[in-house]
Amino acid sequence: MKAALYAPEGGYYQRSDLGRWGREGDYRTSPERSELFAGTFARYFAKIYDELQRPEEWTIVECGAGDGRFAAGVLATLADRFPQVFAATRYIVCDISDDALRRARERLIEFGNRVQFRSEVELPPIEQGIYFSNELLDAFPVHRVVKTHDRLSELYVTVNTEGGFEWSAGPLSTQRLLEFCHDYSLELAQGQVIEINIAVDDWLAQVAGKLERGFLIAVDYGAEADELYDSALRPQGTLRGFSRHGFVDDVLSQPGECDITASVNWTQVKTVGERLGFEVIHFTSQDKFLLGAGLLEEMEFMLEKADTAAEKLCLSTGAREMILPGGMASSFQVLVQRRVTGGIGDVT
Repeated sequence: MKAALYAPEGGYYQRSDLGRWGREGDYRTSPERSELFAGTFARYFAKIYDELQRPEEWTIVECGAGDGRFAAGVLATLADRFPQVFAATRYIVCDISDDALRRARERLIEFGNRVQFRSEVELPPIEQGIYFSNELLDAFPVHRVVKTHDRLSELYVTVNTEGGFEWSAGPLSTQRLLEFCHDYSLELAQGQVIEINIAVDDWLAQVAGKLERGFLIAVDYGAEADELYDSALRPQGTLRGFSRHGFVDDVLSQPGECDITASVNWTQVKTVGERLGFEVIHFTSQDKFLLGAGLLEEMEFMLEKADTAAEKLCLSTGAREMILPGGMASSFQVLVQRRVTGGIGDVT
């Protein structure tokens, strides 16, 4: 999975010849569906800035920032309506893909040296601010574990006699997989397959080592451990591929040609975060979060500024996608965790 997504030559996220985003690509993220997503989060970030007692300087780090669409929306909103926050903001765009960073630089050129770009895996230290990610954790490489003959094995990728890739069971590659099953009291059914995302633990530890005071906000799709690993609901786990907005039946068939993802274990993210000194202050579905953060107020403001009926229709359609029951946003979750060196209030 790591090679298929991130290999410097041929990795899905590294290729410049693929249209990954938008209607003509393989998937559409929330920032692409509506400018209300970034605008509403900018409002929320401004509240956090107040909670941090309005520092002269603070930093927003966006991890897995893609082509910079979200960053552009946030910065434009802050500049337009929260000038004090904008003046204090340093925005760092992080992405492992050189192609994504190139696109982000082009999109964000108007903000000059207010924006920095980082391709390194190592996260930058920040004294006060926010680490934000949208659909990042689901793209971390996972281990696939299966229970057969009353024992746990790991599924490896091997080459068959025809030269194609296939799954092959073998011994667990690391003791951390057994420790994970023990920590979350997992008892697999015979034949059940699950994904274990050890990389989440390592990434959270990185953030904890870099963020002195502020908030960690993760937007993604997943479930609590008891639901995620329910053998009746997901006997073969959640690993899947996406291409042209459709599912890929065999994620091994064309590595580098499609997105590969697995649902996030939110119990893991919260538990590890608490162990590292983070406090959960908000966890809910994306649609409910956006409503609470001021999406309707943001829509009203944007509608007043819209010049054409087409722009107004686009905003209204985007709002429906963000908040209607059963829509895309209702299947995503938002987790807000706080790290403090001194007491600060709750952001609601």
